[in-house]
Amino acid sequence: MVSLNTPICDFGWKAPDFSLPGVDGKTHTLAGVRGGRGTLVMFICNHCPYVKAVIERIVRDSRDLQALDIGVIAIMSNDPHDYPEDSFDNMGRVARHFGFTFPYVFDETQEVAKAYGAVCTPDFFGFNDALELQYRGRLDSSKKESAPADAHRDLFEAMRHVAQTGHGPKEQIPSMGCSIKWREDPTRPSG
Repeated sequence: MVSLNTPICDFGWKAPDFSLPGVDGKTHTLAGVRGGRGTLVMFICNHCPYVKAVIERIVRDSRDLQALDIGVIAIMSNDPHDYPEDSFDNMGRVARHFGFTFPYVFDETQEVAKAYGAVCTPDFFGFNDALELQYRGRLDSSKKESAPADAHRDLFEAMRHVAQTGHGPKEQIPSMGCSIKWREDPTRPSG
């Protein structure tokens, strides 16, 4: 397992479009999940200990952000051939078990992860209402273990500020997680 940190926020960078299948049986696009006051695109997976440590907080913060008219989507870009816990069927089980209120979609070709420059799970991209990047930081101070229950909610507070002002905080602490599991042979089907 390789642990990586996300790069600093490239303020104003425009969100690339996508069209990906969700565990709910629908195809989801950037326009379809876009919120009136901002959009959160996050790269997560099922097997990563960093994601497992915060998945309930991701669900909580996503629900709270959706109440602020921020659209939310989670993208799984890992190669499930080498990481079967990240299979599409298991994605559906995880989404149901944790009560995802946002689409959980599969980036089988890994083109979306590459377009976004995603490097790890979790990796958070917070955009304003013009789909300009304003946040590329961590959820909170959790690492492979959950931070204390009263930990500062970095992602939530940053995105609330984006919803109110259109701008993210200048100071951001990078997210940390397992590297994206890239396919060694891009021509091989992922299943």
